[in-house]
Amino acid sequence: MMKRSILVIIMMISTLGFFSFTEVATDAKTSFVSYYHDKFNGRKTASGEVFSNAALTAANRTLPFGTLVKITNLISGKSVVVKVNDRGPFHSSRAFDLSKAAFQSIADVRRGTVAIEYEVLD
Repeated sequence: MMKRSILVIIMMISTLGFFSFTEVATDAKTSFVSYYHDKFNGRKTASGEVFSNAALTAANRTLPFGTLVKITNLISGKSVVVKVNDRGPFHSSRAFDLSKAAFQSIADVRRGTVAIEYEVLD
């Protein structure tokens, strides 16, 4: 009986130890981003805000306006937090169109698009 109890205790400790070292899942997803052309400066966005390529904003097809999203360049590791204030992009391979300021903070604009990981913050 004593051996069985000790075996059960060892199994419980092993199981608890296993769970304490498992990685915590995040809601981060991967995709691609591009950026707005300068010709959109001063135009109204779908949220009603006036667009500025100097602001840290983004367009997304489904996230509510005002949602904050952390965008991280998968190659450089650089990150930026943007606010969704427009709809788009209308290209199936991209999750966001960033303002030029947001894009420049994580990548060189000469690239045009960049692979990213994104996480909704609120």
